[in-house]
Parts: sequence; C-alpha cells; structure tokens
Amino acid sequence: MTAGATQSHRGLPDRSSLVRAAAFVVAINLIGGLPGIFSSPDTPWFRALEKPWFYPPGIAFPVVWTLLFTLLGIALWLVWRSDADGRRLALGAFAVQMLFNVAWTPAFFTLEAPLVALGIIVTLWVLVAGTILAFRRVDRRAAALLVPYLVWVTVAALLNFELWRLNA
Repeated sequence: MTAGATQSHRGLPDRSSLVRAAAFVVAINLIGGLPGIFSSPDTPWFRALEKPWFYPPGIAFPVVWTLLFTLLGIALWLVWRSDADGRRLALGAFAVQMLFNVAWTPAFFTLEAPLVALGIIVTLWVLVAGTILAFRRVDRRAAALLVPYLVWVTVAALLNFELWRLNA
C-alpha cells in the first residue's frame, strides 16, 4: 500500500463512528419530527387560511425536513466527536436552536397562533446563524451542513409572515 493510500484510508471513519453518526441522524430526525405527532397542517383552520403564491406543495415539507434533519444530525456528530475549542458552546447553541425548532410547530398549528410562531421562527433564524458561527469554530464541514437549514428557515419565516399577513 502506498503512503497516499494509507492516508486516504485513515481519513475514513471506522464502522463504530459510522454507527454513531447514524444514531445522531436518527435521533435528530426523531426529535425534529416529534411535534408532527401532536400538530398537523391537516386541520380545518389551516386549510381555510389564504396561502401566499409561493407556498410549496405539501409533500415538500416532510421531504425537506427529513433531508435537513439528516444534515443536522451529521453536523452535530462532527462537532460532538471533536475536541476543538468551542465545542461545548457549539453543542449548547445547537440544543437551544433545536428547542425553538421544535416549539414552532405547536405554536403555529396547535395554538393556531401565526404571530407567536413568527416570533419563534425569527428567533430560530438568529439562533441557527449563531450555531453556524459556533460550529465553524469547531468544524467547518459541520457549519457548511447547516447552511441549507438556514436557507429553509428563511423561506419558512417568509411563509409564516405571509400566512399571518394574509389572514390577520
């Protein structure tokens, strides 16, 4: 085996690391999906709301969130296994933003409170941006994996604002 081949092999995670990464992905998908058990857009209240012209088809939401939660799980795993300075702050930032993520669905759909949900999602946007900065100090790859999440939270915040504005 050449020296270059040895280096390449060393850069790959071992089987137990891959199992742990998969566990992070599953855990974040479960946590992220938990509010959907208790809250749903399939209600007379939500169906009656006027939707903005750019409202995506319903199937987009579970597909996009599953992909995003998978990226979040991988990013969290990368930071969790690091010993870099700032790791604890990054993990704490992730936990706080995840709390706001999980709080949005029941605020919007269960409480039927788009304005309250808008406050939550704007706060979530700030927290996600801060988490990206905190992750960047620990692992640039992990920070990059959160960028699509920030983009989607931006879209979701615009949707939330328009749903509130059109139906206030």
